[in-house]
Amino acid sequence: MDKSNIVREKQIGYLKRRFPAKEGFVERMKLLLGEKDTKTFFDICYTETPDSIRCNTLKIQPNELKLKLERYGWKIKQPFKCFPEIMIVKENRAGALGKSKEHLLGYFYVQEISSMLPILILQPRDGDVLLDLCASPGSKTTQAAAMMKNGGSIVANEVSAGRIGILSSNLSRCGVMNTIVTRKEGVAFCDNVLNKSQIRFDKILVDAPCSGEGTLRKSPNTFEMWNKKMIDKIASVQRRLAGNALKLLKVGGEMIYSTCTLAPEEDEFIVDYLIRNFDIEVMNINLPLKFREGVCNWEKKELSSEVKKCLRLYPQDNDTDGFFVAKIKKLSDKCLSGVRKR
Repeated sequence: MDKSNIVREKQIGYLKRRFPAKEGFVERMKLLLGEKDTKTFFDICYTETPDSIRCNTLKIQPNELKLKLERYGWKIKQPFKCFPEIMIVKENRAGALGKSKEHLLGYFYVQEISSMLPILILQPRDGDVLLDLCASPGSKTTQAAAMMKNGGSIVANEVSAGRIGILSSNLSRCGVMNTIVTRKEGVAFCDNVLNKSQIRFDKILVDAPCSGEGTLRKSPNTFEMWNKKMIDKIASVQRRLAGNALKLLKVGGEMIYSTCTLAPEEDEFIVDYLIRNFDIEVMNINLPLKFREGVCNWEKKELSSEVKKCLRLYPQDNDTDGFFVAKIKKLSDKCLSGVRKR
């Protein structure tokens, strides 16, 4: 074993001792993955994700950016032919990506590949009216604006005043011109728009706040914060966010519900709630990554078979963070099972 691998193994050992996984979390992952795959999952969770960026095509094309970054001696890999804007960067200086001239000029956004998935799936286009309900720090908003070529309209909503500043700064740096920033708690925002306007959206992104089980590789503190009560509490918020957002979607419009967690209560349970209470279709998703289908049975509760179409991204499958995503099409304004239509 060479010196770099020895150092790496020592770092992993330190993190495992400093941030041990709680027994309840381990047992839940065993139910999801099985004994062997659970070990693989936790092993990779104590390693860092590769550095990945998204070329901001509002300012520069991927081939031009690649040439500029290679002049620093960085090795640039474009893993997906159909998405040349996605790049993996190999460089040795910590923090060099964020300090580079190209980053400051908004030529690229430092973004984990799993974080890019919702907008790649939603595919907003010039002319769409898009709602990003939980927008800060702006990675997905700026990605959507680039795909829309600064056409159409985006409403980027964020509840935190501090995070609004970060969102606005990133929009400005990336040259985004088609976005209105609003500050409101997500459910209240939806209620206000629904009751006080005729505005409806072609596409909606609900990248919901979550327990963050998929972010362990960059946030090992999540090991300490994890608890089942937190999951249940967050899930109730997510259910309201997703349900209220769906009411703002035009008939025939599409909504992405996504999280960076792997807890079924925050993922498939939310989609199952939408299936049972709204006239929707869960759509199939095709992307050049290894995914696993949604979980239909969890803790003695059987969910709709439609949740199989949801996608689970485990860190060990693609060397990414963990992620969950569902694509939903609204078929009518009809509400089912006693959910009140406004």
